[in-house]
Amino acid sequence: MKAQAADTGVRSTKQPASGLSWCAARAAHVSLERGYEMEPFTCVDLFSGAGGLSKGFLDAGYHVVLGVDHDKAALETFRRNHGDAEAMDLDLFDHENIDKIVEYIDGKGIELDVLIGGPPCQGFSYAGAMDINDKRNFLYLAMVELTQRLKPQAVLIENVLGMLEARKGAGAERIIKDFEKIGYELVPKLLFAPDFGIPQIRKRVFFVGLRDSNVKFRFPDATCRPEDYVTCEQAIGDLPSLQTEEGEILRGEAVQDYSTPPLSDYQRKMREHSDKVYNHVGSIPIEKTKKMIALVPEGKNYLSLPEEYRRLYKYHEALTRYHSKKPSLTINTGHRSHFHYKYNRIPTVRESARLQSFPDDFLFSGNQSQQYKQVGNAVPPMLGQVLAEALKSYLKRPGDGHEI
Repeated sequence: MKAQAADTGVRSTKQPASGLSWCAARAAHVSLERGYEMEPFTCVDLFSGAGGLSKGFLDAGYHVVLGVDHDKAALETFRRNHGDAEAMDLDLFDHENIDKIVEYIDGKGIELDVLIGGPPCQGFSYAGAMDINDKRNFLYLAMVELTQRLKPQAVLIENVLGMLEARKGAGAERIIKDFEKIGYELVPKLLFAPDFGIPQIRKRVFFVGLRDSNVKFRFPDATCRPEDYVTCEQAIGDLPSLQTEEGEILRGEAVQDYSTPPLSDYQRKMREHSDKVYNHVGSIPIEKTKKMIALVPEGKNYLSLPEEYRRLYKYHEALTRYHSKKPSLTINTGHRSHFHYKYNRIPTVRESARLQSFPDDFLFSGNQSQQYKQVGNAVPPMLGQVLAEALKSYLKRPGDGHEI
């Protein structure tokens, strides 16, 4: 049978109750809201992190029943924002832990419709030393085994661009073959986040496979033209500056008021269920960094510095200032090389989350470094939602006679 959503008794209010965001309130009731029409499709998020991908499925009306990761702070964030979903801290290098997932799903009587996840594959990432034999490249095998045992209707995997490009696509080929052996024909596709209304030049590979299907999944078309891409200013221009008129950088309070009404459709969307600003605490740079970044125009980097300063930097993205009229660079987990398009500081967790399409009522747990990591590792929720919506037409409910 399908999983039943629990009534958590969350208050209906725009401001999050203590420790519980509006995302959680909405998640807790999504099944009940849609229950008058039909039961929602179920979803498990493996290697969930904070739950960006599953947030997209949640917004598409799926019932997210479980998130699994091996990062306590990220799982706390997942719990705060995914309603009645369970969160399990499991090391999936150890495949015996897959038994615990199966026992939980079977014990709850859940018929799983979709398994999603972004298994770490640092050996294929251009951000580090590429090594096809890096043991982390094989974590996807946990998804293969869990898929074989739970037999969901569909599988969706997110990964880095190098999966398709490095070693002539050896990583992608390996994943496709392993899923083909268990009856899932995966279709890979490179997606560019700005094409779907996300203000960030993020490229990621997605694989979608259907169980024993005679049709292949067709990825959705782009929803935005290049001339209509959401810009940094349109994404974060309404958030408090955290900088005085004299140029002093401020840390700000844990909870703040918005400094202006929403100035764009994107800002209105991000603020829809929140009337306060959370996770918007500034990082005060050292004087040297502040002096250097003040010399960099928007859209430029350390190469714009005078020669005597330029040679101090080696990293190709060092001192990169975002451009107000363009999407941001790819949000990463370090957050020490990118700077606000206007202010002489790095973007806050909230600004980075906005650029990843997390709404303002999605609250992050852990210390500041852990929060930055959660944001940088996430799949943009808006992109997850687009894929989740497209996947619905391939799924069937018991007795509906629709074959995938």
